[in-house]
Amino acid sequence: QRAPATCAERGNNGRIFCDYHLDIALIFKDVQLLKKKEKENLARAPADKLSDSSHPASLPPPWTYQWVLGKMGCLGNSKTEDQRNEEKAQREANKKIEKQLQKDKQIYRATHRLLLLGAGESGKSTIVKQMRILHVNGFNAEEKKQKIHDIKNNIKEAIETIVAAMTTLTPPCQIACPANRSRFEYVLNRVLQKDFEFSSEFYDHTKILWQDEGVRACWERSNEYQLIDCAQYFLDRIDVVRQSDYTPTDQDLLRCRVLTSGIFETRFQIDKVNFHMFDVGGQRDERRKWIQCFNDVTAIIFVVASSSYNMVIREDNQTNRLQEALNLFKNIWNNRWLRTISVILFLNKQDLLAEKVLAGKSKIEEYFPEFARYTTPDDAIPEPGEDPRVTRAKYFIRDEFLRISTASGDGRHYCYPHFTCAVDTENIRRVFNDCRDIIQRMHLRQYELL
Repeated sequence: QRAPATCAERGNNGRIFCDYHLDIALIFKDVQLLKKKEKENLARAPADKLSDSSHPASLPPPWTYQWVLGKMGCLGNSKTEDQRNEEKAQREANKKIEKQLQKDKQIYRATHRLLLLGAGESGKSTIVKQMRILHVNGFNAEEKKQKIHDIKNNIKEAIETIVAAMTTLTPPCQIACPANRSRFEYVLNRVLQKDFEFSSEFYDHTKILWQDEGVRACWERSNEYQLIDCAQYFLDRIDVVRQSDYTPTDQDLLRCRVLTSGIFETRFQIDKVNFHMFDVGGQRDERRKWIQCFNDVTAIIFVVASSSYNMVIREDNQTNRLQEALNLFKNIWNNRWLRTISVILFLNKQDLLAEKVLAGKSKIEEYFPEFARYTTPDDAIPEPGEDPRVTRAKYFIRDEFLRISTASGDGRHYCYPHFTCAVDTENIRRVFNDCRDIIQRMHLRQYELL
């Protein structure tokens, strides 16, 4: 008799093997020998010593392949109905899991993952906010309400920092109006107390102090100490922010400064293409977390505060911020794990750079001597009405980064520079649209489709 479908025929001698590669013919032979031996034992044993279990009759007749295969579990009818139903359910569940895994894999491969890197306070989080405004329906009423406290804290931090710096700068700054001395002392002492509240008295004193010429003079020297970029913006809007029914605008949310600690993911879709953008803290102690995000990244967006050429980092109050960004960019560009990942370079804070250059108080050559010999390149494309001094400055900063990216010359990854102003929604919309084709090519190359 033939074995069931679960067994396969092999060889030229007609022997049959089951799924476990057992030679059924040999097993059958062993059973026949066992039967013969039992008969001999039975003949020699006394009748009263025989048991039912030792009698060959207790073995299922006939001794056939079906009996052997049945004992081995090779016959389909050896399983119960419940067992067959359970196996069927397991097979169906496995098919569903495999189908979902395949679907998830397709979605994953179709997603563009963008990693935002850069030194602290370069504008990375503002870029993420712009993506929400442009592609994720912005911020709802509850989210705006939650940001009010952060905005008020920005006002408090701004006036507190400026007032404190007036006595620590060399040479120090003096209050211009003697009547503001009491307000100066109020801010210097009151805001540090644990029971501080945003009272009308605080807003009144802050507003008048902000108009004092001595305070303004200290603010103009903000590159000599650590002051948030949004200080002027929110100090100018005190009367708006202090209102009980105040609701932040999109511009308020973009300007609001909150230190980023950890890794934040923002998901959005453009023309049915999925994007995942990862924002990572830029301070030195946050950078060790970056390596967690490098796996399977489509592109790196490296953000630089172009206006920081005359500032120092918070971490040590010594290292030039722009030089810190250059060093960080070089480390990322030459990292052996990232040599196949291209970089989109956002030369950010172009509005603040233009203000500094035109003011003429902090000259770039005082911090980067090579700027004195730099000439505007032939490929420079100035913005309409842009001052030539601004064009020269921003292209000098661009070329400092391109000098690093072209030094390796391996051709495995590329640097694509763009001039940005993260608080300008239209600028970011235009720049990101320009980047989409670049990102798409990177994505195709990532999966060896290009």
